Amino acid sequence: MGGSATDYLAAERTVLAWIRTGIALMGLGFVLARFGLFLEEFNHLQPDFQVRSYGISLSIGVALILMGVSVCLLSTLRHLRMLKQLEAGESLYLHRPRLVIGVVAALVILGLSMAGYLVFANPKTLVHASIWQEKLMATSMENGIVRIPGNHSVDETVAKLQGILQAKSVKLFVVVDHSGEVAGARLKMPNTKLLIFGNPKAGTPLMLASPSAALDLPLKILVAEDAAGKTWISYNAPAYLQSRHALPADLLPNIAAIEALAAKAAE
Repeated sequence: MGGSATDYLAAERTVLAWIRTGIALMGLGFVLARFGLFLEEFNHLQPDFQVRSYGISLSIGVALILMGVSVCLLSTLRHLRMLKQLEAGESLYLHRPRLVIGVVAALVILGLSMAGYLVFANPKTLVHASIWQEKLMATSMENGIVRIPGNHSVDETVAKLQGILQAKSVKLFVVVDHSGEVAGARLKMPNTKLLIFGNPKAGTPLMLASPSAALDLPLKILVAEDAAGKTWISYNAPAYLQSRHALPADLLPNIAAIEALAAKAAE
């Protein structure tokens, strides 16, 4: 004799609850995985304040996502088995709640691992990461300079920029080799090069609207190596130039392209 309608509806509510649990685990796993990637990026951007480990966060995040997927699959199989038991008139209490025990045990292990990780990763450094990002944004707005890290050497970055400019038909006026000039004077300086480039069609309207814009045109990108050998790409923020020279908002796109150009060179 098969189960009653109440039994079938109860089984359906149970499997839906398990699926919601699986979705919650996958969501939490995604957040933790992204947290690990954030710490990795922070280590690249701020080498003076290294987080000692970020791999465990990514690993736990992936583990939670896989656990969520497993919970959805296993709960579906469990539901199908329960339906067969109901149809056959068998008792549903003959089997141990293995799925519940397995999920709880795995969450306890991952929870303890994450707690240890938060202690190990140095919470003060994590707080500094957020503060540092806010200070970086404030600094760029104060002096107008945006500074982003590059993933290649100075010479490789300069060559990449030259290729991008050529592909976009933007004229490169000159590459000023500051470090090369200093070497000629028998002085030492980290590899530092300044690219000066522009397009008359974009720059002329800016100077007609505000002649003082000629002080900052053509556009410039500085590619320099710091004392630790890290490459940095710097340029004047378009919003800062707009404010400095009171440029009309509709002309901002004429200089905003420098942001995409610097980001592409930094890849």
